[in-house]
Amino acid sequence: MAWWSRTGGLATEQKKSVPKGIWTKCERCNTTMYEDDLVENLRVCTSCGHHFRMSTDERIQMMLDGPWVEHDERLESADPLGFRVDNKRYVDQVKVTTRRVGSGDAYRAGTGKVGGVEVELGCFVFEFMGGSMGSVVGEKITRQFERALAHRRPAVLLSASGGARMQEGVLSLMQMAKTSAARSRLREARIPYVSILLHPTTGGVAASIAMLGDIILAEPDALIGFAGPRVIEQTIRQQLPPGFQRSEFLLEHGMVDEVVPRNQLKPTLERALRWFTAPPARAVTPGADPAVDAGSSDDAP
Repeated sequence: MAWWSRTGGLATEQKKSVPKGIWTKCERCNTTMYEDDLVENLRVCTSCGHHFRMSTDERIQMMLDGPWVEHDERLESADPLGFRVDNKRYVDQVKVTTRRVGSGDAYRAGTGKVGGVEVELGCFVFEFMGGSMGSVVGEKITRQFERALAHRRPAVLLSASGGARMQEGVLSLMQMAKTSAARSRLREARIPYVSILLHPTTGGVAASIAMLGDIILAEPDALIGFAGPRVIEQTIRQQLPPGFQRSEFLLEHGMVDEVVPRNQLKPTLERALRWFTAPPARAVTPGADPAVDAGSSDDAP
């Protein structure tokens, strides 16, 4: 507060400041926007189209027609290795993160509808330890695919992860094989699986379940790959091409099927699900009336 006013005498008025959460500055173009406008625009910059990270709750609400039935909420991580870092126990880290995020682990799955089609949808919770995949995440994904198989519903998975969870050692790496095996059973049963890649999708998740979809969609400028670009450059001692491991680069090289802006993500998924779940066309006898042959005449019971 200024101690002297322009007109003379002591200043008595308290300096006013803008409350937090009113404005948000774009990370790419530095445009300042109202937070409410950004939320209304699905957290996409109105100036340059930069996609901000969405919370898991916002993401689920955006993708589904309405409420969903969440499954396996009570699954919690154990500590098979007695893992400690700087005298911090893994079990304590999980408890603190659970209280802060409100989720039991880094994955949420449930049954809902997208465009009127009932699906088994799962979403990585990046807020929970970087969306890392441990035993609970692998179990939840496997159960999601098993429900899709039992009820013959399409499976949809939204990935945003830093990879396997180091605190669980080789047990976390085993989830790559476990989830991939569950996905293969869907393929054998000819049940569709749509994978949606968000920023970032890396490590063991990118090297397994995220890249095994019948259709693979990605948001613009999402980082997708196994090792990070800096690690690769240091390993091969070469300069990587511009945009390496971004979703547009992967589309150009045939690793994803389509890069979809966020406001078009649900409509694109709806079209894919309608295509997958459309009933087969009935054959019409040559020379016959198609309406009568299809059993839709006025005389039909």
